[in-house]
Amino acid sequence: MTTLHPPPELRDRTPPDPAGTGSAGREGPRRAGRSGGGARLGRFLRRRPGLVAAVVVVVLVLTAAFVPALLAPGDPAVGDTAQRMLPPGPGHWFGTDHLGRDVWTRVVHGAALSLQATVLAVAVALVVGGLVGLAAGYAGGRLDELLMRGVDVLLAIPAILLSLALITALGFGTVKVAIAVGIAGVASFARVTRAETLRVRRSLYVEAARAVGTRRLTTLWRHVLPNAAGPVTALAVLEFGLAILAVSALSFLGYGAPPPASEWGSLVADGRNYLAVAWWICAMPGLVIAATVLSVNRISRALDGEWGRSV
Repeated sequence: MTTLHPPPELRDRTPPDPAGTGSAGREGPRRAGRSGGGARLGRFLRRRPGLVAAVVVVVLVLTAAFVPALLAPGDPAVGDTAQRMLPPGPGHWFGTDHLGRDVWTRVVHGAALSLQATVLAVAVALVVGGLVGLAAGYAGGRLDELLMRGVDVLLAIPAILLSLALITALGFGTVKVAIAVGIAGVASFARVTRAETLRVRRSLYVEAARAVGTRRLTTLWRHVLPNAAGPVTALAVLEFGLAILAVSALSFLGYGAPPPASEWGSLVADGRNYLAVAWWICAMPGLVIAATVLSVNRISRALDGEWGRSV
């Protein structure tokens, strides 16, 4: 049988690509996909200006907490008595206090202490409450009853009163305030984690893992915990704002770091005696606290909405 070969001038020629599926054709959809993703992101941000503003505020607060010298290079504890109680202006954005210290500088440098206590409080509540809810939801039975009755006892006590009782027993200081606020927030995380664990525990993949003999701890770690983490993460962001309020409230009452530390709550307390003559000493730190809490809550709602649509 004779084999036919193409002539030499046609051997190295590639057939035409009318559909444009070559390298240039593939590059076109890639560029269109990138431009389309950027356009979708732009439309998403334009429809949600409140979320964009919230993210900007949170980024500024985090910058103040980690790199305060970038926003306020001065010393928060040093003041000039010749510039006492100056109103907000170009030289002093938030004015000066009764000792001539720049309020903006004190607010910026106080973000580190306030956020340190807030992060520690949320971490304590998340870890302890998450473990309690995970054990109660997955084990069930008497352990579930015992753990959740303890959670009900915590819920029966107002959080601020429970924090005050704990800090009275633990002592004063930023870390003690954070631990007290964290323990007061354990109940919320325990209930949400338990509810999500009960939902995930009835899933087919968890039943399949049990059927093939997977150990309980392995099932919890690989299947239950990752699929129950979404709402708990949204709650952690929401509790971050509530923890800022609680830490600031305890600092306002004098349970936080001693002077001249510039915690946000103590800054508000310093200005309460000068409201009639220098309102900005108290109002400016209070506005920063309010803006931070509202921004965190806005981000939490966005995360909760995205999680709900994904489920």
